[in-house]
Amino acid sequence: MENSYKYFKNKDCKYFPCHKGLDDFNCLFCYCPMYSMPNCPGSKTYIEKNGKKIKVCTDCTFPHRPENYDKIIQILIRNNNN
Repeated sequence: MENSYKYFKNKDCKYFPCHKGLDDFNCLFCYCPMYSMPNCPGSKTYIEKNGKKIKVCTDCTFPHRPENYDKIIQILIRNNNN
């Protein structure tokens, strides 16, 4: 793969694939670096538990799509500069 530093697939992971519906699955951002951002571009929902609002990203595939690497990096840079 061109620009392979942007892509990693771990087929040996016991959770692989952690999300369904992707042909080309990028595991590089397995733990999403945008989880703490309330306005991340991914598809998220919120639940309330013990009086706290919790972000649920179970159905989000945004960080696992190889074409979103550059978008994620730009979001992280922009968020870090604020």
